[in-house]
Amino acid sequence: MARFVDKPFEIPQEHHEHAHGDEEQGRAAPHFQDGQSVTEFSTTTSEKAGSSKYASSTIGIEHAKASKGNERKLVRKLDVVILPLAALLYLAAYLDRITYIVLSVPGTLLAKQFLPSTTIAFGALTWSIAASCQAAVTNPAGLYVCRLFVGVGEACFGQAMAVYFTFFYTRKEIAKRIGLFISAGSLAGAFSGLIAYGVSNIKSSPIPQWRILFLIEGLPSLALAIVVFFCLPSRPEKTRYLNEEQRTVACTRLNADGAPTESTGIDWRAVRYTLLNWRTYVVAVAYSAMNLGLSSTSGYLPTIIKGLGYTNAKAQIMSVPPYAVSLVVMLLICTYSDRAQTRGIPIMCVFATGIVGWSILLGVSPVDPSSSDLKVRYFGCFCVVSAAYSAIPLIMSWQASNVAGESQKAVALGMLNSVGQCLSILGSFIFPKNEGPRYVKAASLNIAFQCLGLLISLSMTLYYRWENRRRDKREGGKPAKGLRIEGLHEDYDHAVGFRYTP
Repeated sequence: MARFVDKPFEIPQEHHEHAHGDEEQGRAAPHFQDGQSVTEFSTTTSEKAGSSKYASSTIGIEHAKASKGNERKLVRKLDVVILPLAALLYLAAYLDRITYIVLSVPGTLLAKQFLPSTTIAFGALTWSIAASCQAAVTNPAGLYVCRLFVGVGEACFGQAMAVYFTFFYTRKEIAKRIGLFISAGSLAGAFSGLIAYGVSNIKSSPIPQWRILFLIEGLPSLALAIVVFFCLPSRPEKTRYLNEEQRTVACTRLNADGAPTESTGIDWRAVRYTLLNWRTYVVAVAYSAMNLGLSSTSGYLPTIIKGLGYTNAKAQIMSVPPYAVSLVVMLLICTYSDRAQTRGIPIMCVFATGIVGWSILLGVSPVDPSSSDLKVRYFGCFCVVSAAYSAIPLIMSWQASNVAGESQKAVALGMLNSVGQCLSILGSFIFPKNEGPRYVKAASLNIAFQCLGLLISLSMTLYYRWENRRRDKREGGKPAKGLRIEGLHEDYDHAVGFRYTP
């Protein structure tokens, strides 16, 4: 039986030389031939014997050659538990979310220091208790304290869930899975409108309507946190949800994807490297541009739709279809992004859709509109909602795919919120009632930042493609498919064989 215990990893001499590249003692960089057998690189005798992420020699070879059917069976088994729990967590958090700029990176790093199933459950428990307690507040100070702890809980969950996904899924699977996870946000947007409509029609309750709303949003998360603690798989090499054979397949395919599993604990050198890496912040700015559109739609879509001539209650109902369509659009574009292994182009398309939507809302006046004007503006609502939600999983998977190592992923993804949520604050102040129903300033700002996001996406996809071509030329060609990359813990994304997802 293979044992999943930590052992020192021995790098074969020829691979040791490759890991240091052509910068050490003038050695020439390794040359990889397209179609070259991965077993030459990822299943050497030393590797199979020395790595804790591979089984013994015979079993390791068998699993390295495991059929795609076995791998698909593994992925389906992971999906059955991970995706429903993740989506429910996001649904619960979205209904009572708050900006958690300061604590996002530390909260995400907790998922690396400890078992992510534990830290995510702790976050869910914290925010659910705090959200429920909002129903009992009697003064502003009490509300502020509750919202503070809601933010603490969400900081332990938000981007940590994306980091957790990278423990189990490969680059060709991650965007769609994050999309399914984020799809709960679209459902939450739809449900929040329905819940608000339903609560507004409660007339005879002794409890004020706003207290009922907080209880509806907070109490279900308490039970969910307990379920997550006991049912969410911990890590691929440790979880009891998988049998030993499945754990071996899970670890082997992650090694072949250039994302070897690691033990718990934070690599502080990787943290420093990521915090000083300019790419961390550039992509986070694009995420921030997306967040302005997201906060605008999630907070004020009923207000925008009310400008089409609907009453408050009817506007809540009419906000549901744009969220439903955004869910379909998001899953379709994420599936394409995974299969084509490109993020930049789909992200550009999403920002372009946002530009179209906000331009319609700016250009077509809701004052004394014709019937066709109202239909065009409603179409614009579909565009802005689809753009806001579709960009989230694409940018998150882009950031996760282009850093090496779990500590790097934790910091890079956490920084998406630390930087990216800044414009969410702005989104709360650009829809003053006296500027309705057209909201020229809000639409103009959203157009400007959607253009900024598109420009950043274009620049970064061009940069990643250029850098990949440069590395192909330096290393003598593209790495063999399934190559296990050496040197990730020392050189990070500069390791020989590492390529960016453009």
